Parts: sequence; structure tokens; C-alpha cells
Amino acid sequence: MLPPQPYALETPPFPFRALAALAAKAPLGGARETALATLIASRLIVGALAPLSLPAPARRQRADAAKVWLSAVALPAPVRTAIARLVELSASDDLESIAQGVTKVTEVTAPYLDRHARLELERLAARLGE
Repeated sequence: MLPPQPYALETPPFPFRALAALAAKAPLGGARETALATLIASRLIVGALAPLSLPAPARRQRADAAKVWLSAVALPAPVRTAIARLVELSASDDLESIAQGVTKVTEVTAPYLDRHARLELERLAARLGE
């Protein structure tokens, strides 16, 4: 492996490795769909945080597209409600409300997610609370 070049950009870390891995390896059905929907909602939330901080119109467009996708996914009712709310919150600037939404998603998806995936969501909620 070559060392990084002095002019190269640093590779940004991916904050949801466990969620992505769980979505990839879970059997078809509730667990996989829940992990995938949680991953997508979490990635939308990161768009509201520094250093990325996407503009509000871009976050609204992303949230609208995610809602269309979410309407076609088979999710348990409590999970669908919490994730739909989080997707909607991803377009707002109210980080406290977004953190509460992440906490709610963590609670309702706990039966479907492993410990590492839940930890990633808890880290996201903590980052929003800073």
C-alpha cells in the first residue's frame, strides 16, 4: 500500500459501517428493510451536520425523494412512523428535534439492529446534541 500523497485529500470516515453491514447480511424481510431504511435516514441526517451542512433546499429535496422510496418499503408500523418522522426532520435545522428523532428510531428499531448498529445511532444522536 502506498503512503498518502501530500496533496491528496483525506478519506472521510463512513459513520454507519455496522448499519450497512447489517443491511447487507440480514435476510430478506423486516430486518433487512429496517436496517436499510435506518441507514438511509441516518445518512440524510448527516447532511444537516458540519462539516457537510447541506443547504436547506438540498436537504428538502433529499427528504422528499427518501419519502417516496420509503412508501414502497415493507416496514413494521412503529418503525415506518419513526423513520418517516426522522426523514422529515432531516430537512429542518432543529438539531434537538432531530436528535430526539434519532433516539426514537433507535428505540423502535432495537429488536432488528445489532449492538454495533445501535451504537452508531447513539453516536449520531450524541453528535446532534453537541
